Amino acid sequence: MAITLGVHASNPSLYYLSRLDYLAEELAPLGETGAFHHYSDGTRTGELLADGTIDFGGTGSTPPVTAQAAGHDLVYAAVSAPRPDHGALLVRADGPVRTVADLKGGTVVLSIGSWQTHLLAKALHAEGLSYADDVTAVRPAAGEDQARRLREGEIVGWIAQGAELAAARRGGEFRELVRTGDVITDRSVFFTRRGFAADRPEVVAAIATALRRADAWVAAHLPEAAAIAAEDLGGSAEDWHAALAGLPWRLEPATAAFVAEQQEAADIFHRVGFIDRAVTVGDAHLSALEAPVAAAVAEAV
Repeated sequence: MAITLGVHASNPSLYYLSRLDYLAEELAPLGETGAFHHYSDGTRTGELLADGTIDFGGTGSTPPVTAQAAGHDLVYAAVSAPRPDHGALLVRADGPVRTVADLKGGTVVLSIGSWQTHLLAKALHAEGLSYADDVTAVRPAAGEDQARRLREGEIVGWIAQGAELAAARRGGEFRELVRTGDVITDRSVFFTRRGFAADRPEVVAAIATALRRADAWVAAHLPEAAAIAAEDLGGSAEDWHAALAGLPWRLEPATAAFVAEQQEAADIFHRVGFIDRAVTVGDAHLSALEAPVAAAVAEAV
């Protein structure tokens, strides 16, 4: 049976890996084949791992925490380097919101359940405000123009990423109230089921190698990668080039230091009621994976 990786557009490493041959090449010496399961909502990754639809997935920082809170027995496999310029909380440049505290009582558009929830919740928490009580967090609806809504005062803030953020930065109408790197490390996070990781660490390492190779390909072929994203996801190739150039394209093993980052997020989520029970992130840390994954992501392409 093929080793199945989950793919959605919000995880760039997996998105590009699914368009390259590296997974098959790395799994072949182990007698395995690879497959990709495409889906649109990265927040479903935990449930897709739990029900066996996929064997390995990747998201931002929030979905693994919510998956643990839902009782899914997952294990962290690898993480990206920090992504300080991956996203930003935008406000009108000439508007009334000058500080995070000024968001109180307003509506902020973000991808709820993604790393963007971590960003907003932590930024508010640092100002003594609550994600649950002091702002109205809403998901972007299909077809909505968030730049227009922010420009016209329908919302007070918008967390943007990718080509949309690059386009917003070019326009000059918006100000970055919070840059991702000001508040969180904002790593891509890769995880799997405990049984899979414990039984097949060599497969996890092979997947990490394939991801590392895909990252290296993107870093070396930014114009081509940007053109792919523009054709497939919308936006201009110019904006995608800017967005992709701002990512580190480097993987690391999931270490105790990373677990501490995630624990801080989990504690904030529980405090504001985003998750309904406390989570011990260390339960998802399998130290035996660190050495093979570190070797896999350190090798030259």
